[in-house]
Amino acid sequence: MTIAEELSSIFRNRALIGGEWVAARSGATYAVLNPATGAVISEVPDMSEQDATEAVVAAKAAGKAWAAFSAKQRARVLRDWHDLILANQEELALLITSEQGKPLEEARAEIAYGAAYVEWYAEEAKRINGEVIPPPAGDRRIIVIKQPIGVVSAITPWNFPMAMITRKVAPALAAGCTIVVKPAEDTPLVALALAELACQAGVIPGAINVVTASRGHEVGHVLTTHPDVRKVSFTGSTQVGRILLRQSADTIKKVSLELGGNAPFVVFDDADLDAAVSGAIACKFRNGGQACISANRIYVQSGIHDTFAARLSSAVRELKVGAGDQAGVVLGPMINSKAVEKIESHVMDACNGGAKVLVGGKRHDLGGNFYDPTVLVNVDPSMLLNREETFGPVAPIISFETEQQVVELANDTEYGLAAYFYTKDHSRAWRVAEELESGMVGINTGLISNEMAPFGGIKQSGLGREGSSYGIEDYLEVKYICVGGI
Repeated sequence: MTIAEELSSIFRNRALIGGEWVAARSGATYAVLNPATGAVISEVPDMSEQDATEAVVAAKAAGKAWAAFSAKQRARVLRDWHDLILANQEELALLITSEQGKPLEEARAEIAYGAAYVEWYAEEAKRINGEVIPPPAGDRRIIVIKQPIGVVSAITPWNFPMAMITRKVAPALAAGCTIVVKPAEDTPLVALALAELACQAGVIPGAINVVTASRGHEVGHVLTTHPDVRKVSFTGSTQVGRILLRQSADTIKKVSLELGGNAPFVVFDDADLDAAVSGAIACKFRNGGQACISANRIYVQSGIHDTFAARLSSAVRELKVGAGDQAGVVLGPMINSKAVEKIESHVMDACNGGAKVLVGGKRHDLGGNFYDPTVLVNVDPSMLLNREETFGPVAPIISFETEQQVVELANDTEYGLAAYFYTKDHSRAWRVAEELESGMVGINTGLISNEMAPFGGIKQSGLGREGSSYGIEDYLEVKYICVGGI
């Protein structure tokens, strides 16, 4: 039985425009591959600028009708969408594992995580409050209201193909906006399944549109330059984020960007070592290290460096590598061969510079897109894997002496998305948390993401926030109304 047959109630392999499941105008398709096996899962439309333009037109056409829904009505639709997602959690998880590669247990967790954003914004839809401001004169009244910004475009990554969509689509719909989603070319199938469930939940035709394409730059150009798109939301690399920001400038769009990270993970000598090792495993090796908030640079104070490195290496040796649908697997494949090549280049650069491999350091015996979970020591801050996101299961350990030194090392990057540190000293906890140049900080934890907290970075890690009550603001315009002659 094929996955399309097994998941027939939610499986879609055509794009969604204006409430219709359609092929590309050109008839072109491209193959979606299973990264664990290389097998073709399905073919999806390979859409062009023309198709993307039609999606924007459809979104605009649906805009007034969707915005006319009361906040309570939109909340009800979103709540139904949330319930349908959870009712199909196993099916969606299987789809994620098939096209993205992560283990089923992690895929199930992503479904729950992504659904939580839909639930949160179903509730926030009813809390888009305005304000009455004391006027400067007795014959006037000042009122502030919030209205949907209009058509939104969302360009999402492959590493969390479900959660990154709901984190953008849910607040847009809750605010009364309509949206065009361009999912990553490697992982379009879960996006299409989510759109099918949104239609079943009662989202009106054209309120959500999904455009699939292997040539992301063509569709992305439309979604950032079309005058009817009023907001762009992108999650991906800093390099691409710069391009999209430039493209959005001529039409003065509101832009939110969740870009690359280079997260420091600091272990002070007073830390709970067991907790720090567990946190490092969770923070570094979840999704095979393919997360923007993964620990990328692990700094350990010199007095405990060797002990920590030994304990981390022992834990890493126990991580089972394999296809995500196999029992007990903790690390699935990398998304594609380019990802493996980047990991290899970073490890080779480190070893050539004097780093020592304690665990791994090579492609896994399974071959293909699999790479051994790796621990390195004798790492220098100048090495590639400390200056760039490795985006793979490689843990480089760097020794440091003082608090001031490690804060300077942690901040010595153009990125500022997430940072983590372990300490039992409460004074140090406050000092370091405030000194780290990062939009999010985890203290004594390697897991920080949830729908109730504002997710986002500073410096070249992005603009804006997603999740929490802050996350809906970018989808709203603030309007001031002055009433005179009272």
